[in-house]
Amino acid sequence: MQLMDHIKTRSKNSYQRIKQNLTLHEVSGSLGDLGTLLPIMISLAVSGQINLTSTLWFGGIWNIVSGLLFQVPMCVQPMKAIAATILSSDMTIEQNMSAGLGVAAIIFFLGATRTIHLVGSYTPVAVIRGIQLGAACSLIKKAHDLVKGLPWVITSDNWSDNNTWVLLSFIFVMICYRTRVPSALILFIIGLIFALIRMFGTERDSLGLPWPVAGGHYPDTIIRPTPEEFRTGFGNAGVGQIPLTALNSVIALSALIDDLFPDRHADTASISMSVGAMNLIGCWFGSMPFCHGSGGLAGQYRFGARSEVSIIILGLCKLLLGIIFGSSLVGLLQVFPNSILGVMLFISGIELASAARAVNNGVTDEAKQKENWTIMLVTMGVIIAYSNDGVGFLSGLVAALILAVQRLGIRAWFKSFFAGIREMPSKWKHQEAFQYNKPTDVSSDFKAPMNGNGPHEVVVDPERGPKEIYTPKPTTRH
Repeated sequence: MQLMDHIKTRSKNSYQRIKQNLTLHEVSGSLGDLGTLLPIMISLAVSGQINLTSTLWFGGIWNIVSGLLFQVPMCVQPMKAIAATILSSDMTIEQNMSAGLGVAAIIFFLGATRTIHLVGSYTPVAVIRGIQLGAACSLIKKAHDLVKGLPWVITSDNWSDNNTWVLLSFIFVMICYRTRVPSALILFIIGLIFALIRMFGTERDSLGLPWPVAGGHYPDTIIRPTPEEFRTGFGNAGVGQIPLTALNSVIALSALIDDLFPDRHADTASISMSVGAMNLIGCWFGSMPFCHGSGGLAGQYRFGARSEVSIIILGLCKLLLGIIFGSSLVGLLQVFPNSILGVMLFISGIELASAARAVNNGVTDEAKQKENWTIMLVTMGVIIAYSNDGVGFLSGLVAALILAVQRLGIRAWFKSFFAGIREMPSKWKHQEAFQYNKPTDVSSDFKAPMNGNGPHEVVVDPERGPKEIYTPKPTTRH
């Protein structure tokens, strides 16, 4: 009886919150992360590396569930490092899902055992920034592949897809870059109009592509990766995603929620298990590997999201599209202009690469700064050379180890190493000691904790997410 009363009370409170916050600002805020979602989802769907029906279904469901569970605009966005490797290496849907399942299992385990902070604490920041930079370069390379064959001369055959549209789209995005104009959504609508004109008008009989079919679509694909596909997918695309998800999608996100919504604390264990559960369910049906993210939350907040209403609206839209049209939209997306998609993908890569600027924030020692740059560039270079995040991650760790020994000396390095091992129990015990509730000005950079008793603290930019890491003093929450 008490359980039923609790459920009724919670449901009533949720209904009142949704009713109170159902505003145009929330609708605008729901569009804040489309700049990342749309180009990656479209690229993966067109190349057959995800099931679009499952992606829309589960993406919508996770939006709604995350909003109701955390009661903040908790974004659901692609795992970008996985997506970049899958796209650049032309990997299969089975390998894509293998990468998502492997990362999900590890992140869920780290959340269930409350050890998620240890990954963020002991992975060198320069390696993480190198993975981000490598993933960004892979997206930019994919964008180049999309537009490199486009002509400059406009004819009746290429009126909707040429370098003129590349130039105009790029200029438009740059003009809107510092504004609240949802440039990604506007470009998507323009590209969709062009695709509709081609499919149902000028090239109606010549394209030979399936038309969108309105009806009852549901996830009907079951992915069964072979051991070899799992080994290739997880090893090449998944390993490098783990520290990114632990740091940016879990730890920094929890810190950002404390700053933006101090009365809605979300602990790292709950967030990491949420990320794990999304993919341990959805990836078996071919859904794109999803995660939460501090950058996505910051983007939605920037465009007006102040409650869970924004992502519930977005989730309902995704779910309705999945039910009504589903994967029948793939034919339409195949005639989506590469000129516009390439620019969207290019800007997504630039946004992801911008995180690299924080690699030396808070570092004053010149030798350490040079070391961080070297580690970051080694990690990035290996990822690009081998199209393999796992190899890049391991190469970055090896470079970090060798350079640290050279800078500190063998004796000092071993002393620091064993000190870090001794601190592990304390870091695990005090991982939730930080929770900032101080008022902040969200128009400027602000600080949020990253762990309770460790060497890191993340500074979160309300537009771009985590920016820098430095040393805090632990406090005790009463």
